[in-house]
Amino acid sequence: MPVHNSDISDILREVADLLDIEGADDFRVRSYRQAAQSIDNLSGNLREMVKQDKDLTELSGIGESIAEKIKEIVSTGSLKQLEEIKQRVPEHLADLLKVEGLGPERVKELHDELDINSLEDLKEAVENQKVRELGGFGVKMEENIGKELKRTDGESRILLIRAEEYAHPLVAYLEEFDEIGRVEIAGSYRRRKETVGDLDILVTCDKKEAVMEHFTSYEDIQEVLSKGDTRSSVRMRSGLQVDLRVISDESYGAALVYFTGSKQHNIRIRERALDRDLKINEYGVFKENKEESIAGKTEKEVYESVDLPVIPPELREDRGEVKAAEQENLPKLITLEDLKGDLHMHTTYSDGGSSIKEMAEAAKELGHEYIAITDHSKRVTVANGMDADELAKQIEKIEEINSELDGIRILKGIEVDILDDGALDLPDDILKRLDLRVCSIHYKLGLSEKKQTKRILKAMGNPLFNILGHPTGRQMPDRGEMNLDMETIMEAALENGCFLEVNATPRRMDLNDRYCRMAKERGLKVVISTDAHSTGELEHQKYGVFQARRGWLEKEDVINTRDVNDLLELLNSSK
Repeated sequence: MPVHNSDISDILREVADLLDIEGADDFRVRSYRQAAQSIDNLSGNLREMVKQDKDLTELSGIGESIAEKIKEIVSTGSLKQLEEIKQRVPEHLADLLKVEGLGPERVKELHDELDINSLEDLKEAVENQKVRELGGFGVKMEENIGKELKRTDGESRILLIRAEEYAHPLVAYLEEFDEIGRVEIAGSYRRRKETVGDLDILVTCDKKEAVMEHFTSYEDIQEVLSKGDTRSSVRMRSGLQVDLRVISDESYGAALVYFTGSKQHNIRIRERALDRDLKINEYGVFKENKEESIAGKTEKEVYESVDLPVIPPELREDRGEVKAAEQENLPKLITLEDLKGDLHMHTTYSDGGSSIKEMAEAAKELGHEYIAITDHSKRVTVANGMDADELAKQIEKIEEINSELDGIRILKGIEVDILDDGALDLPDDILKRLDLRVCSIHYKLGLSEKKQTKRILKAMGNPLFNILGHPTGRQMPDRGEMNLDMETIMEAALENGCFLEVNATPRRMDLNDRYCRMAKERGLKVVISTDAHSTGELEHQKYGVFQARRGWLEKEDVINTRDVNDLLELLNSSK
């Protein structure tokens, strides 16, 4: 069975969680977590790197010891060390760390005092009001734990980047089969939602039986749920369900519209069809009481049958897109090619794995005209944040590198923490020397809506505030959004000449699509940045673009579509 990057990172992260609960050394635990994060963000295939005997220690966050463990996982599919830890610590105990507000010490206390070994045990203890009886917990924390358990209950969706990890090789496997013509993944995957529940794959072919045999023989399949002439369903080892449907050429466009969804969008299209005495389903477009399809080979035919242009998949959520299409008012959605730079990334000056020059050269290869180096400020001690003196040295280093590089400009920046009183983490005199400042919250994320909003509004009042980084603070799937009055924050951003970030880190994708749309409706511009911690993560900017497109954003709504001089003028004039 093939081992995917996510399999490796999951194992390393589980080791870190269980070691943390055991009370292992912080540095040791952190090294596993950093390696897991690095692998999550890796664009290359670790399995292939091991086969090619490449030096894994050249990857960010991976030392010799963990490199050997990766090799073991690739060759055996498991890690002996993890199995040994599970003999000492109940393996499902680590799931409790996914509940916001529960750290390793509290998890250990729940285990020791209440014999809680799983999320189900925790849920039962909360329902029976047992948690509040423990010292340091109380009624409020028990209620918050209960809310968080309800929020995550039944979630079976995976991050889009993980879905891609399974989808890409499967599509390649199907495309290499001579009997298969077209292959397309529909559903929420095609609509580029941030999480995916399952994969719906449509194919055209000459020999259905041979295609289904080829599909169900794929090596990464754990279980064949059903197998038929036109549809088969399987479960991958990851737990992801994949449905394959064989579609005729005559029905391909209709099926693509139908299975792309969303359900509510399709209802709107079918309503328009009924108004025109037509019927639309996955097989085509039909006149009333007629069996022969009059359209359906392409999506264009389907939409034209109801007097509409093709609506981009990202917009098919029944949020006004049909009316906009009817009025010829669909947005011209932003593309990755529209972006000219990346304004949020980290280097070895804080918690990044690549140097300033390496980040610049990698960005240049991607076609960027400029980047901003925005390492952490001193408050984020776990990320080796910089104080004013260290930032001053970095400024000098950036100026030196700029004098040596051609074809790309490095802007001087910082990701400066917003302190709990709304002040910025570094003095104004050093912040003034920078081209821009990304201002972010990394601690005390659990404040009330009133206090958290006030904290951000106070920070935005500082004339040196440029961009609100990862505005809601979420990290999918484990951490939800902060309590915020986003409308008030957006109005304050407009008033103070600030911008909001669409953070493209696959676990963040923050702002979400609805907030992107809200910003557009208010005329508030955003920036799409990667928050990259290594050169490979610079390629994640596409996920921010996906989110922006789902939020109806166009080129003019995003400030890093401008050339560098126009960008700097905007940042300065807006203040």
